[in-house]
Amino acid sequence: MNTHKFRKLKVWQRSIQFVTLIYKITTKFPKEEKYGLVDQIRRAAVSICLNIAEGSGSGSDAEFVRFLRIAQRSAYEVIAALEITINLKMTNKSALDGAIVEVDQLSAMLTGLIKSLKADRSDVKSDRY
Repeated sequence: MNTHKFRKLKVWQRSIQFVTLIYKITTKFPKEEKYGLVDQIRRAAVSICLNIAEGSGSGSDAEFVRFLRIAQRSAYEVIAALEITINLKMTNKSALDGAIVEVDQLSAMLTGLIKSLKADRSDVKSDRY
């Protein structure tokens, strides 16, 4: 495993872009949710990229996989929270469609990276993720 190379991972790069998207979307949510759902959604989105970065420096593929799974759970948390905002009519579904698609893709990329690290084969390249 190559430690400290998280900046080269496409999944990390996209997770950074996703955080920016989430911050832009949540600025339009009701002010009274600033310390409620807005804060929770933002923290979960940030957790995705932070866990990828932290795990990349862990020293072993097994430990990196553990952090990637945490990142993936944070992605699921974002999805659930966005669905709650739709149900509470804080925003309409169309306003969140792009974010939901993006977080689904991030989750799939994390799954792929986890599988490649677990396979530990030289023919699977993590630069795809």
